[in-house]
Amino acid sequence: MGKIYIAIDLGAETGRGIIGEFDGEKLKIKEIYRFPTHHSKILNHRFWDVLSIFEEIKKILIIAKNEGEITGIGITTWGVDCGFIGENDILLSNPFHYRDERTNNIMEEVFNIVPKERIFRETGIQFMPINTLFQLYATKKEFPFLIENCKYLLFMPDLFNFFLTGEKFCEYTITSTSQMYNSLVSGQNKAPRGNWCYGLLEELGIKTDFLQMVISPGTQIGYLAKTLQEELSLPSIPVFAVCCHDTASAVVATPAKEEKWAYLSSGTWSLLGIEIEDPIINEKVLEYNFTNEGGFGGSIRFLKNIMGLWILQECKREWDKNGKKYTYEELVEMAKNSIPFYSFIDVNSSDFIYPGNMVEKIKNYCKKTGQKVPEDIPQITRIILESLAMEYRYVIERLEEIVGYDIETIYIVGGGSKNYLLSQFTASSTKKLVITGPTEATSIGNILVQAFAKREVRDIKNIREVIRNSFPLIIYRPDEITRWDENYDRYLKLKEFHYGL
Repeated sequence: MGKIYIAIDLGAETGRGIIGEFDGEKLKIKEIYRFPTHHSKILNHRFWDVLSIFEEIKKILIIAKNEGEITGIGITTWGVDCGFIGENDILLSNPFHYRDERTNNIMEEVFNIVPKERIFRETGIQFMPINTLFQLYATKKEFPFLIENCKYLLFMPDLFNFFLTGEKFCEYTITSTSQMYNSLVSGQNKAPRGNWCYGLLEELGIKTDFLQMVISPGTQIGYLAKTLQEELSLPSIPVFAVCCHDTASAVVATPAKEEKWAYLSSGTWSLLGIEIEDPIINEKVLEYNFTNEGGFGGSIRFLKNIMGLWILQECKREWDKNGKKYTYEELVEMAKNSIPFYSFIDVNSSDFIYPGNMVEKIKNYCKKTGQKVPEDIPQITRIILESLAMEYRYVIERLEEIVGYDIETIYIVGGGSKNYLLSQFTASSTKKLVITGPTEATSIGNILVQAFAKREVRDIKNIREVIRNSFPLIIYRPDEITRWDENYDRYLKLKEFHYGL
């Protein structure tokens, strides 16, 4: 058994434990454990069950010790959610889930105190009610005792890193998603760049003394706590701050070598954007609601957050509950033979943010926008996939307008890259070359940033070279362009009709 790295990838639907062996040129990975990321709705609120998730993380460590000598551990999660630590390092509450409805309509209240334009100028972040800034304001309003008694605010990966090591830090890429951090300082040899928006928080009546030091990806946080070493019969293992936001790790693992490329991190959310040196802050970015999030080496991930496969996941959950159980692969095969361009939904509509009755929400959306209403599972699935592909084109066009050049290639990484139908739809809709893979991009980026911390890879260029040498890629070319163009006009009219764009 050789030396291995452990990547713990916690997604909104499942968590995974993946080990990686790196020989200096190629990386081999192996999934050793998978589990649902536990969350519950209790009365009126939705929470992450972080203690159950941490017990699953322990299982990953126990399994991994039989696979090789563990030389590093890194954790990635979704963005924006956070935990509150009180006196004597006690967790004050299960962290709220970003789809908890306490943030419904909260943005307007915040804008009455601090103008939207000022928040954008300071943070450069896309406006969504799930952002940490709005979550904290809503929490202060409904549960002020949590804010008042919090001594340490930790984002989700930082919270699990604290559980592993006892050390309290906030990693740069995850912090940048919060809309409470200013990354506008030049990125020249500065990572992490920027600082907390102390004044902004104070104006909203949110204290700032619980904010932690922000550290760079590739920093060693500490070692596995002695209590865990004893409990799990493990040695002292280094724990690293990787690019702790899952999309940031996935972007690291994008095997691009062209100059004019975009990434599409495809999973519960779709994150579509480019990698740049410095933020873009102007009226057009604000109007189109793009975001400037932190990346590896002080880079900026300039992107748009799109609802993604969440809508299909929710439909599948509903169908499963009603005894109509299909795998995602089966759903895709069924959709392939359904009527093309039957109807569309705007996947970013607020109609689809919160869980529950997703099938009915799709039907109601089609009805209120004067479209044909889908009735069967294959047709609903196809509508979701085609609508996603249309939205990708809509976002790419605005991205190209902002940056002033044409994107040549879209790299799709993450679990959604396995969906061949959506990948083909994306190529046809955007009229771009689409390259998919690797599937486990987040874990691969996690592992190679650990390798960077241990000086086994030199830089991002070297990391991407390793990925191209290690994993197969699939190429999709545009097809039926005329039909997609004709129906894209329908999609634009739908957005104009429903939102007055």
